[in-house]
Amino acid sequence: QVQLVESGGGLVQAGGSLRLSCAASGSRFGFNDMGWFRQAPGEQRELVATITSGGFRNYAKSVKGRFTISRDSAKNTVDLQMNSLKPEDTAVYYCNAKQQRNYVLWDYWGQGTQVTVSS
Repeated sequence: QVQLVESGGGLVQAGGSLRLSCAASGSRFGFNDMGWFRQAPGEQRELVATITSGGFRNYAKSVKGRFTISRDSAKNTVDLQMNSLKPEDTAVYYCNAKQQRNYVLWDYWGQGTQVTVSS
């Protein structure tokens, strides 16, 4: 059973920084894309950043230049360094990992971690 466990959320003032971490366990296989999504109250879940197994990074326009995603494929971890945080970054952040096995793409999610940015 694959599990994703996030850590690092919290309350920070605007302009501050936070680092989110996610560790995937329970699989003998590596993961394809790993990434972070977020969901604010009353909003749909949206992509924040993803990184492929080859290291290609993709960012939402709203976070480009402020957030940096990284991963350690040997440890099945993915981190999100968030700098220059804004109140509009307030949301529950979810770790995501995709894994292709037997021609099926499996999609795994963490339980979410709250990030609150005060003005």
